Formats: sequence, structure tokens, C-alpha cells
Amino acid sequence: MIVPYLSYLQETVSLCHANMPAIHHRTDGECETGCRTRNIKVACVFFDAFEEITIIACPCSPAPLQLLHCRLFPCAPLAPSLAVDLQLLEFSPNQTAWCDALETFLDGMKYKLRLKNNLQHRFSNAFHWYQVLTVLAQNHIATLVVGSRKDGACVDQPSDYLRSWCPLCFGGNDWPDVIVCIDACFTQKRSANPHGAAGSDPPNPTPSFFVPTDNVKEMEDFVERCRRDRRQARTSRAEPDEDGYEEGMRIPVSVLNGCGDSFIAANEKWEKASTHFFTDTGLMALVCRHDCVLWIANLTSAGEKQHYALALLDRLFKYIPTQMTIGLLYDIGCQLERSCRKWNFMDNSILSRIAFAVAVFHAYGHQWACQIVYHPRKREGFGLSDGEGCERLWSFLKPLIPSLRVSGFNQRLFVLDTQIRHLDSKSLQGFGHWLHRHWIHCQSKKNDALDHLHALELDENALHVEWKAQVDHQTRPTPRQSRNKAAEVITIILALEKTLQTQEASIHELKMQLHGVRVPNIGEVSLQLADARSRYKNTSDTLQRRQAALGTEDKVNLEKMKKDTYLTVRLNAHAIKTRIRDRLPERKLHANTEHSIKRQEPGILKLITTYNGLCSQLQSLIQQRRAPPSAFPPHIIPRDGIFQLDVDDDIWQDVGLDDDTLNPPAWLSDDMVRNGIRLQLEGDRCNEEEARLMRERAVIQEWMLAEWDISNYFTVADPVMSFHLRSRADELVDICVIWKKKVQNIPCAWPMIASWGPSDKALDDDESLEGDREGDCESDLGYGEIEDEELMDAIEEIALVDEYRYGQDAEFMDDLDDLNDIADDFMPSSPIMSLHKRCNI
Repeated sequence: MIVPYLSYLQETVSLCHANMPAIHHRTDGECETGCRTRNIKVACVFFDAFEEITIIACPCSPAPLQLLHCRLFPCAPLAPSLAVDLQLLEFSPNQTAWCDALETFLDGMKYKLRLKNNLQHRFSNAFHWYQVLTVLAQNHIATLVVGSRKDGACVDQPSDYLRSWCPLCFGGNDWPDVIVCIDACFTQKRSANPHGAAGSDPPNPTPSFFVPTDNVKEMEDFVERCRRDRRQARTSRAEPDEDGYEEGMRIPVSVLNGCGDSFIAANEKWEKASTHFFTDTGLMALVCRHDCVLWIANLTSAGEKQHYALALLDRLFKYIPTQMTIGLLYDIGCQLERSCRKWNFMDNSILSRIAFAVAVFHAYGHQWACQIVYHPRKREGFGLSDGEGCERLWSFLKPLIPSLRVSGFNQRLFVLDTQIRHLDSKSLQGFGHWLHRHWIHCQSKKNDALDHLHALELDENALHVEWKAQVDHQTRPTPRQSRNKAAEVITIILALEKTLQTQEASIHELKMQLHGVRVPNIGEVSLQLADARSRYKNTSDTLQRRQAALGTEDKVNLEKMKKDTYLTVRLNAHAIKTRIRDRLPERKLHANTEHSIKRQEPGILKLITTYNGLCSQLQSLIQQRRAPPSAFPPHIIPRDGIFQLDVDDDIWQDVGLDDDTLNPPAWLSDDMVRNGIRLQLEGDRCNEEEARLMRERAVIQEWMLAEWDISNYFTVADPVMSFHLRSRADELVDICVIWKKKVQNIPCAWPMIASWGPSDKALDDDESLEGDREGDCESDLGYGEIEDEELMDAIEEIALVDEYRYGQDAEFMDDLDDLNDIADDFMPSSPIMSLHKRCNI
């Protein structure tokens, strides 16, 4: 059917002149070659008509070919009972609504269908297999083009598959590196068969974005084998008591463990979708920085297992040259790199070509030491890429969730492939707009950063030195665990003593209410008093147990802390600041519900007020010389803009709140240096983005020149293929008009000729239509360009609500249950490590 379909498109000029020809009926029922024939009655559906015809089919003249020459496509290959107009299928209406409307119309005309939904089932079959035919026809033409390109193409280059889907990343003649992102979505599930039936719907013979199931299974077995072998090799090794670095990692083990506890995605055993109710539990996509989908893996496990991401990366490295490097943005990029190095999932030749980073929106859930290493705004090479392309993809695929939840296995993959193919084609048409918008955004941020940086009058080299010193200091391993435990115990004892005072005051207040003249509800107050006494007893018992466990040195330190007013206030301020930092990411994740906003905002703002009051006390103690000589006052947290924090805000720094900052370096204590570092990093990323955009500007022209040469100068004797190559050239002219106009103000990374391929006359002839197309493109939001508000809603709704949680050290849970009643001016926490509440979001 592929060649006859392409021939029919050539005869009718892509269905533009496809008038319905007269159908000649044979009355003798015989074939000229002597084949056995059969009469088939076919109901034909047109835009404005519904009629029934009879055709005589035989093996040498099958029904689908006869109907195709009549501008019809059948619902079945052998004996179709329904055929649909090709123009109607190209229009692709809402099948259910259109068929319901047609059935109602026919019912009014006294036509009765034999079975309910009879028309819809046959129309859906015709529509589905017509889509399959169009995909195979396009693939047939693409195969011809690729074959002509290979005659003079460089061997060591990205595959034609990658070059066809994203010319900006893989086109051109130079391929230094590419930035991609990976993420999973557990809302795109498929329900299990309620009757437990095995088998699936028939497969579709079309190319797919999905990684083959066998490849995913092979990677899963490989990962399990690597972990088993490494565990056996490590059984004799004792875990070190001191914090340190794992081989190849830039952040300590304690930081990696903290990030792992913060994300559900890092816990492969966490069930995000029940395998009892769902056969397919989700999707994981590999997307380039221009939001073009490269591959997708179908998830069948309950959790976000690492072998899916590794299967996608393995697929990518098989399609790129050996000298090409990858910048990978992943929600838990730090954990993926750790696993790859720890379990030897990748050879050093592959691992050395990957730069891991975390997506911008998810960076707030990571430890601060992890952020300064893995945040794409702080790591070299990522420019202004945000790593949220997958979230935009999930937003566009969201309308398919209800229908695909109950579809067949192959039908689900085909629908997703079709939608993704459409989105990628839209991205190709909109690359000119993409480069134009990102160039303007980059220049605006760069100029703003340079203006503020010049106003500070600081040396750029000195700022880079300070930044390196900050990274080295803040990614140091934590002190010995035994010292941390002692500090935590002393802190908890102080908190429990403060809790006892608060609970004692509460008991006294309740007693006064019972002895008062007017008591609204004596029974309720009595219950509150009993509960308060019970909590007081539990806290007292816990305090006595903790005090009895203290050693001599710890008791001395405890007495010193009680008498040292400055140390106590500083400890309280550090604890509250830690609490605020813990709750801010939680609030960001809950921001899509009005109830959560009303419930959490007052508590956070109250903590900020308490913290600022303690900062004022510290400043007063320093002025009164009741603090160490080199003490430095901490920064007050402004209430305005607290919920629109950036990664460089003061809240992430502990200036004046720990012993290491009694003699603080310039990167911590000097506001000008700290602002200068932030501006310098922003300027560096803008310079990287500018260089990448200039390269992509040159690459997009090189790709257009190459494609134009193939479509215009590659000759074939077949008039059908020649027609389709000319049609492809016309499409390139349409795209070139917009590309050339949009990128004309972006300089090229290397000298380029003036020509883009199509002649000036061809571009001028198409120029009159370009304005209308551009207006349509700019009036609607294209794929990969979602407004900020919509993007945030999509991210919170689809990805993060199911991905983020806090961890809690179980050893302190029982004792910390009694700390909920601590007064607002005293929040217990370790001076070394923060303790988080367990919260499943």
C-alpha cells in the first residue's frame, strides 16, 4: 500500500485535486487473469455524503487498492464493510463525537445500524491504519533521503535518526557536546486487564521512540549483576566512621545520603504505582535541551529504577560519535553518578564523557553542598539550560492519560509515538523562534549581570578564586560522627529543658482556668490538663534519661552552654534557620493547593519573625561585647519575596551561626564579594549560553544547506519519488523563510556563506505567506515554550508531588516527639546537622 499511496498523492497533488471518480461495477464477476472474485458491499463515508457501493475484489485487484484509487481507505484489509474519504481522515475529527453525530443523523434519515457503536469501531480501524500508512510512507521517503546522504557523509557523526529529530543538537559538521535531560512520569499508566487475560493487541509496523523491551530487560539484568558482584567484593570491608568522598565524587558521603533521603526517585523500592492494578506504570523520557524527544522507556516497575535511565543513556551513546560528550540533567543526577561509579555501571571511557547535573526546579530539594556542585547555574558547561524539558513533555501528553489508561499495550505505544512525532515536527518548525527568544533572554540577563558587576568594581579573577574557596570549604566532609552525636544530645537536652518550662506554664494556665469563676467547658479543660500533665511526664522522663547518659565532658559542655547567652541564642537562631530551609521546599511542592498555602505560609512567616528577633539579639550581644571578639552577626531574612527564593539567596548561608564563621572569609562575610560571585557565575553561564546559541545558529544553516542539496539536486528516475522530493523542498522553503528571518541578528560561531540553500526568488515568493504563519505561531504557545505559570503548575502537578519527601533519622524520632510544644523563640536542632520531619508528599 505504500507505493500506491505515494503514487496517488502524486496524481492528486497531495489530495488537492482528488475528486471522487466514478466507480465502474463489473457485472460478470470474472477477473481478466482468471482469479477467484467476490462481491463486497462497502459503505463509503464522505464529508457531505454517505453512500453504499459494490466492488469486485480478487487477489490481483484487492479491495484496499480499488478503494484507494477512489480516494477511500478501508477499515479492513480483505473484506472491508466501511471505507472513509482520505480527506476526512486527514482532517482527523474527534472520532467518538463525529461517529455519534453521524449515527444520530442516519437515524433521523431512517437508516438503522445493525450493532451499537458499529460505525465508531470501523471508523477507528480505518483511521488507525491510515495513520500507520502515512507514517510508513514518510519513513519510506526519509530512507531514500538518508541513503543519498550516506554517499558523501562523514562516518564518525551522530546518527541520521538523531540528526532528523534535532538538527540544533546533532546537525552541522561539528559535534563537541550536547545537553539532554531525563525524567520519569508515573501518571501515564496502563491498567491491568481486570479479567487477568494474557496477550496484547496486534503490534504496529511503524518506527518507535520506545526503547525495545528486550534492551531494557538486558540493562536490568546487567545492573543486578553488577550490584551483586560488587556487594560480594565489599562484604569484608568495614564502613568508615569518618565522613569522606567516594571514588570520583566531589561531594561527601553525608551530603549524598542526605540527597538520597530527600527524594523518592532515589529510592528504587518506593512504590509510585501499584503493579497489581497497572501493567505499565509510567514513562521515562530522554529529551534534548530543545525539548525534542529522543527516546522513551516504558516503565513496568513500581519504583523509578535506575536501569531505565541507564538503558536510555546506553541507547544515546550508541548513536553518537566517540568524541562527543553529554551534559545530563536529572532530578537525582548526583545519585545516578554515585551509582555509576560505585557499581561500575559504565566504563570510564563512557563515564568520563558525561557531566551530571540536577534540574533547576528540583535543585532546591538537594543539600546545599550538592547544589553548588550539581546546580546547572553553578556548574560549567550548562549555560541557561534548565533540564525541565521532560516536564513540558508530560504537560502536553496529559490529555492522553484517561484514554491510554484502558488501551492495549501496542495501541498505547502507537498513540504516544504519534503524539511525540507531531510535537517534534512542531519543534522543527519553531527552531527559529526558539533561538530568537533564547538569544534575547540571554543578552538581557548577561547585560544586567555585567552592569551590576561593573558597579561593584571587583576583579573577576579574585571572584573566581573566592568561588573556588567557597566550593572547597562547603563540600568538605563533616567531622567525626561521635562529635556530632554529642552535640546533638546536648542540643536535645537544652530543647527538652525549654519544653518542660513551656509545658509547666501551660499546666499552670489550665489550673487557673479550672479555678476560675466562669469555665465554658469543664470537661474539655480537664482533658486538656490531663493531656498536658501526661506530656510533661514524658518529657521529664526523656530529659532524665538523656542527662543520665551524658559523660563528664558532655556535662561540662552542657553547663557552659546554659551560661553562655550568646552561644544559646546563636544555637537557637541556627535551629530556626534550618527549620525554615526545610519547610520552604516543602511549601514550594504544595503550592498548587490553596489549603496548603493557607496552612503553611503563616507558620513559615512566624518562624522568620522569630529568627529575625534572635538575629537582633545576637547583634546586640556583639555590640555589648558579650560575644567572642571575632563574632559576626547573621543576616536577617526579609519577609518579602521569601517564597520566590533563588539558589543564591542569603538563607542558604549560615553567616555567623557556626564556629567556622567566627573568622569568616570574604565569600561568606563580605556582601559585595558574595553578590559579585553570584553575578560572575550568572555572567559565565550567559557567556556559555551565548556561545552555544551562536553555534546552533551556524548549525541550523548548515543543516538547511545539506537538506536543500538533497531535496533539490538528488535526482531519481521515478516520477513519484521526484514529486515527493519536490514537496519536501517546498516544506524546507517554508521553514527556511521563518528561520532566516528569526536568526538574522544572531552571529554565527564560525564564518558562513550568505545562502541558506533556496534561491532568493523562492524565498521571496514564499515571503507573502510567512507573515500569516508567523502570526499563528506566535499567537499560540508551541511545544517547548510554556508560560512560566503553566510550567510551574505542570511540574508541581505531574512530577514533584509524587517525587519529593523528607527523611528522618529514626534514632531521634521517639525523643523528638516531645519537642512539638517548644516555644516559638526556641527551636531545637543540632548545631551540626539538621533533623527533618518525615513528610510524604
